[in-house]
Amino acid sequence: MDSLTQVALGASIGVAVMGRRTAVWKSALWGGLAGLLPDLDVLIDHGDAVLNMVRHRGPSHSLLWLSLLAPALAWLAHRLTSPRPGSLGGSGPTWALWSLALWLALFTHPLLDLMTVYGTQVWQPLSDEAYGLGSMFIIDPLYSLPLLLGLIVAAVARELTWGLRANALGLLVSTVYLAWSALAQASVADHARQSLAAAGLPSAQLLVTPAPLQTQVWRVVALDGDRYHEGYYALRDQGRPIRFRAFDRGGHLLARHAGHVQVQRLQRFADGFVAMRQEGADLWITDLRMGQQPYYVFDFNIGAASADPAAPPPAQQVSARIPLAAGFKWLGRRMAGEDIDPPGR
Repeated sequence: MDSLTQVALGASIGVAVMGRRTAVWKSALWGGLAGLLPDLDVLIDHGDAVLNMVRHRGPSHSLLWLSLLAPALAWLAHRLTSPRPGSLGGSGPTWALWSLALWLALFTHPLLDLMTVYGTQVWQPLSDEAYGLGSMFIIDPLYSLPLLLGLIVAAVARELTWGLRANALGLLVSTVYLAWSALAQASVADHARQSLAAAGLPSAQLLVTPAPLQTQVWRVVALDGDRYHEGYYALRDQGRPIRFRAFDRGGHLLARHAGHVQVQRLQRFADGFVAMRQEGADLWITDLRMGQQPYYVFDFNIGAASADPAAPPPAQQVSARIPLAAGFKWLGRRMAGEDIDPPGR
């Protein structure tokens, strides 16, 4: 998820665990910091756009490393926030309580990222396999707003009890929304398989993810050899078969350049949901999971086809994004159940 949401989740957890044992702003500050820390790996430049992608959400999102970090971060929080001897502040929260709060704030960061399609390497260093359920878009206001509202009430409430209850309610609502997204995804996936079968299309390699910012409209991608089929389903469609459109994914190029190091990296990271094309002398490879035809966030120029496939030049990323006005208009109409093509088709 986006870093603002991760900060809000960490801060909300910090407030929930610390409760009355310390000031709300202190628990929110340290929880938010813990929620942000794993995403600081984006500041590392590996010198290659594909490497930057596949190594993001790597060791910094390891459940093991984050669990080991929590006690040290808790020691720092305890040291900096505990009242000095002889002050009127009492003893303050224990190191153990800080450890629990910050462990949860750190630990839930990769768990929340697992709900997106990007891919999170939670089992580092034992495995660099990237996992992602894909039931949440990377930014979803219906998940983030309950957390933010609960934190705001907790910060400004005159009665701390009501503030803590509001914060807990925000956590509960956001968690229920996560569960809802997974159930909705499973339902859409089942309907997508039925639609593909009715159209005589394969469904063995199927991707179902929400369109931007919500969980009412879903994008469905099915791989079919040299092609991929893309369609959309809105919950307001009420069982209407999904209308798919086929696009070339450059299967012959993927086969010809299967030994190319960048192709291998992206094929593995994207679970095969990639497309390839050649423009002039240059090869391009696209992650089909994030974006929609013809607008994809992760589109890479991996160099000339004649370059050494084991040591190609650094890949260059080019991102294409849906025009905002057209995109929001389409999304609104699609949420209402209108079966219309997305922008760019």
